[in-house]
Amino acid sequence: MKSTPVLTVLLILCAASIPGKMAMSAEPDKSAAAADANLTPDEKAEKESRKACKIDLCRAFHAHETAGRDIACHVVKSWRKEQLIKLVGKLKVTWPYDGVRCTTDLSVKRADLVRAMTEKKVEIEFQKNTVACVIASDKDGSTHFKFELTPKVEFENGKATRAHARWGKIEAPVLIKSALWTATAADNTVNLLSGTIVEEVNEFVSKKCDEVKDQWAATP
Repeated sequence: MKSTPVLTVLLILCAASIPGKMAMSAEPDKSAAAADANLTPDEKAEKESRKACKIDLCRAFHAHETAGRDIACHVVKSWRKEQLIKLVGKLKVTWPYDGVRCTTDLSVKRADLVRAMTEKKVEIEFQKNTVACVIASDKDGSTHFKFELTPKVEFENGKATRAHARWGKIEAPVLIKSALWTATAADNTVNLLSGTIVEEVNEFVSKKCDEVKDQWAATP
């Protein structure tokens, strides 16, 4: 359910929130403005609320800055129903519900991000994240659920090459828990979302970091 990842679940969540390739384009990605134009006011507000965390992560990735406290961010991310249908479809399950809004307190060691970008080959195990989500429905009211994941990502020459979400405990109403358990159990066994996580991570560290390059490249 990364823009990040169901998060790519949430991916990652943020999946976006973990490392990838140090690639910087000479020009800003012109598609970013077009994408922003399609965001709702609430989605724009969420994106803005994640900006400081994004800058901090990108500074560690690209400036290899290890000084200071480790990165800690409260992340909010919404997924539209059509996004969730596409994502969980990869796990051979359906998503008959509405869109989802999730939050997590992301905690990342700066040193891990620097190692991911500077060591020839390394496997980084990120800290366990508990993701709390709510499905808002005018018909059925709000449905809350949460789950745990402890991502592990392999990097080679500054680029994510392999990943595993490593799903943990799920707390949810029976029907949703059944769907999520089926999907996450399958992913833990055969790692169906690995490619999605790798793509999310590498896009974050390249295109997404390019969007805030002026900020992370400046002296803090």
